[in-house]
Amino acid sequence: MSQRHEPNLSDRIRYRRKQLREVLPSSDRGVPYLFLSPFFVLFSVFLAFPIFYTLYLSFFRFEGVSNSTILWIETAIFDYRLVGISDLTFVGLDNYLRLLSDSLFHQAMYNTVFILLVQVPIMVGLALALALALNASFVRFRGVFRTIIALPVSANLVAYATVFLVLFQETGLINYALGLVGIGPIPWLQDAFWSRFTIVSAVTWRWTGYNMIILLAGLQNVPKHLYEAAEIDGATRFEKFRYVTLPQLRPVLLFVVVTSTIGTFKLFAEPVTISQGGAPLESTITIVQYIYQTAFIDFRLGYASALTYVLIAIVSTLSLIQIRLGGTSDA
Repeated sequence: MSQRHEPNLSDRIRYRRKQLREVLPSSDRGVPYLFLSPFFVLFSVFLAFPIFYTLYLSFFRFEGVSNSTILWIETAIFDYRLVGISDLTFVGLDNYLRLLSDSLFHQAMYNTVFILLVQVPIMVGLALALALALNASFVRFRGVFRTIIALPVSANLVAYATVFLVLFQETGLINYALGLVGIGPIPWLQDAFWSRFTIVSAVTWRWTGYNMIILLAGLQNVPKHLYEAAEIDGATRFEKFRYVTLPQLRPVLLFVVVTSTIGTFKLFAEPVTISQGGAPLESTITIVQYIYQTAFIDFRLGYASALTYVLIAIVSTLSLIQIRLGGTSDA
């Protein structure tokens, strides 16, 4: 008597798929696209359209709100005036050419690049050192230290920037502590150099723990047998770091550097919140802050659109260079 063969899981899945293909006629092959259509509609409306419309506006002079009065009602109780939206005027590449002589744009770009060159190496170096320390097996309470170091990333952005503003006041806690060791008060928020340093400190404090967590995850994926092989070859601790850790960690380091670079170019809340204490505006204004000021305070939307696309071009170029160098060089 022959024994009945029970279908296994793969056979049952294959049979079920065959049934579904028989149930769904060939004319309904577009059903999956129907289910995906809400995503494409939302993507087109809220992401694709603003991207292309911003590019379109960058070739126009669009002042947003003009001074022309359309409706004016003045009574003894209230006064109401409706101003008109100015017409678009095609100016070609004038918005882009204006950047060459815009001193405030040059200052904003200088400030952003200065913060980038100082803050990103310090932050990535600190994050890597902390990740290496907390990855060591002899360190106790590693979970507690990881949580404490990673906590700043969850802090409210405006709240922590306000705390830094208070700390770095002329009569704040930092100058008080420096005074105890005989160092005079430093104009953290009134001097151009020190005000940038204050912003660098705030950004580093917030994002070092976040990058440490990413690097720590990368370190824990390095195969242990590579370290064992290096030890058999007589490698020192530094040589194991140089020839095992860094090459294995290179993709994660590249990710951290690229995202940190993009994040620095997007810097906005810290300069706005901290610099309002009296630092010269031009000494801490960043490129995104300048775009915001141009678009939503000065209402020069066409020029702000050109600034946005210049920023996109710079960030894209830098990211490609970093990916190119990080992907081909031997660490």
